[in-house]
Amino acid sequence: MTNHKKGTREEWLDARLQLLDAEKELTQRSDELAKQRQELPWVRIGKDYQFDTSEGKASLTDLFKGRSQLMIYHFMFGPDFKAGCPTCSSIADGFNGVTVHMENHDLMFWAVSRAPLEKLEAYKQRMGWTFPWASSFGSDFNFDFSVGFTKEQMQDGIKYNYRQEEGYSPETAAHSGAFQWREGQAAGEGAEAKFAAMTGTDVLTYHRERPGLSAFALEDGAVYHTYSAYGRGVDAIWGMYPWFDRAPKGRNEGEGPWWQRHDEYNKP
Repeated sequence: MTNHKKGTREEWLDARLQLLDAEKELTQRSDELAKQRQELPWVRIGKDYQFDTSEGKASLTDLFKGRSQLMIYHFMFGPDFKAGCPTCSSIADGFNGVTVHMENHDLMFWAVSRAPLEKLEAYKQRMGWTFPWASSFGSDFNFDFSVGFTKEQMQDGIKYNYRQEEGYSPETAAHSGAFQWREGQAAGEGAEAKFAAMTGTDVLTYHRERPGLSAFALEDGAVYHTYSAYGRGVDAIWGMYPWFDRAPKGRNEGEGPWWQRHDEYNKP
């Protein structure tokens, strides 16, 4: 039994119209932000990054596959992981149906992770995904785009989501930008250890990988970095969030991790 106010249809309609005004304002603001993203200056990429793909070695330019635009999701799957991050996995569940539309509108999509390609391919098969996934193993790509860090960097304190984090400790881990917690929501005791265990690693190893997305443009043979977002900046592409946010009880979040990989629900 929920403790929520009840009302008449007229009361509901009055409240709904007020909410509609706020929703329209948010939509208009979102349109303005999209335009601001597209107006960011482009920065030319000077490194020759190499990736392992199911079709062989590929450069960053090769990942465009004839398109002029490229979107990359920085999927948390490090070389020592036994399985992909459960959060990234729930986000990736929404990629299959979207990539075909991207590819037919001059935009190529890839997920990129530091784990070796054979690990990515096996996990991709397990999860039933079809989107392209490249390995940046042995490359500086993840490090240069602030989604991969060494143990030494973690101890000294890293810059993630354009902000400086304190040096790694079990206490600071609970407030790390690696997690998609709501503002002011505690991560919950042991949450980091649960996520790390779900990837088959310890907490420090888990935190060395970070989620994010980056956009690139190809013009006159040169690749340009145009946009990146990290932490909760990735919320907008998390397919289940808009649905939960419109449900009667919202996300119905509990303490710590409240989602699982799609093939792990209802398992003992």
